[in-house]
Amino acid sequence: ENPPAWDGSQPLRFRSDPKDRIWQDAVMGDMHAGAEANDDFVLIKSDGYPTYNFAHIVDDAEMNISHVIRSQEFVSSTPRFLDLYEALGLEKPILATLPFVMAIDGKKKLSKRDGAKDVLDYAKEGVLPETMLNFLSSMGWNDGTEQEIFSPEELIQKFDLSRVQKSPARFDEQRLLWMNGMHIRALTPDTLLKLCEDHWPEEAKPADEDYKKQVLVLVQERLKLLGELKELTWFFFTEPKADKTLADLLLAETKLDSERAGELLAEATKAIESCDFEVEKLHDAFYALAEKLGTKPGEFFKLIRIALVGGTVAPGLFETMVILSKETVVKRLKAVKESL
Repeated sequence: ENPPAWDGSQPLRFRSDPKDRIWQDAVMGDMHAGAEANDDFVLIKSDGYPTYNFAHIVDDAEMNISHVIRSQEFVSSTPRFLDLYEALGLEKPILATLPFVMAIDGKKKLSKRDGAKDVLDYAKEGVLPETMLNFLSSMGWNDGTEQEIFSPEELIQKFDLSRVQKSPARFDEQRLLWMNGMHIRALTPDTLLKLCEDHWPEEAKPADEDYKKQVLVLVQERLKLLGELKELTWFFFTEPKADKTLADLLLAETKLDSERAGELLAEATKAIESCDFEVEKLHDAFYALAEKLGTKPGEFFKLIRIALVGGTVAPGLFETMVILSKETVVKRLKAVKESL
């Protein structure tokens, strides 16, 4: 009844009064634990530092925390927390237990050992903070509608613990990327330009902001990650090498022989030199030219696209041509024709 004063040489323990515990969880509902869940747990270690079990109770009380939301790992520790709230005369906050986040196969918890990334790795790849908030909030929760894309303001307004599911949620990275693309498309060009500052190809550094903004508007619909910007835009800032590698790629992708490919490139160059350099007029001129030359538009446009951008990945052909400028387009088509 009268324990000796604690001198710090041993851990300081909480003397529990084993009894059954019943409590209400905002997600899981009625919860209970038997007396065997109580023990004389450590409050302060022998080195003088408080344990998490003790420190977080005091810290939450000092900050007037209203809700304590944790994963299922902490359910077994809840009787200890309830003991401390009672012993310290503190009002118990609303407790909520979230279900586990599982790997995509649903068989085990998501973990770094199984390849799960750090949230900062996603940030480096170009996942927006608003996307990650939206994604994590909607794992195991919905507002009762079909809506999937939420702004932070909408989540603050609509999120309610009563709609969090009890069963585990799966971490679907493809859904995260889709969601990030949706958030990127909602950005204004000026905002996107600021966010992309560290994601441009090296050759883009000396380019002026107006030119970069034109490029961004063109590729914005295709971006799922800001980190994809280099692959999608490098050819706007540097000349693709018109060498044998590019010639081989062009012929392999179009299934044309070098003579026919050269003929089509020559005709395309003539059309460009005599055409008003606007998207709609280029569109009409090239569809008419494809019909005149007896070639399928898809095949013809793929040939020109690869010649212009040095690969198969590119935004809209005619929009790309306008941004590159007539002079640059003519120069590149002629260079590739020479390489054939």
